[in-house]
Amino acid sequence: MSITLFTTHCPRCKVLEAKLTQKGVTYDEVTDIAEMEKLGIMSVPTLCIDTDDKYELLNFKQAIDWVGGQAG
Repeated sequence: MSITLFTTHCPRCKVLEAKLTQKGVTYDEVTDIAEMEKLGIMSVPTLCIDTDDKYELLNFKQAIDWVGGQAG
């Protein structure tokens, strides 16, 4: 599984970054807005969960919920 955080380091992005760190979730970070637009990402933070069988883009609330369910 790979985790990618699409962020502009806005206040909500920083909240999600802190929660990921608190749970010990390792992630890559993308700050390139052009790359986000190519993927259809229109708001940040967006968390991408890429597993062998699925690829999910989670908005802020979904990402917070996902992080909350991780062991830490």
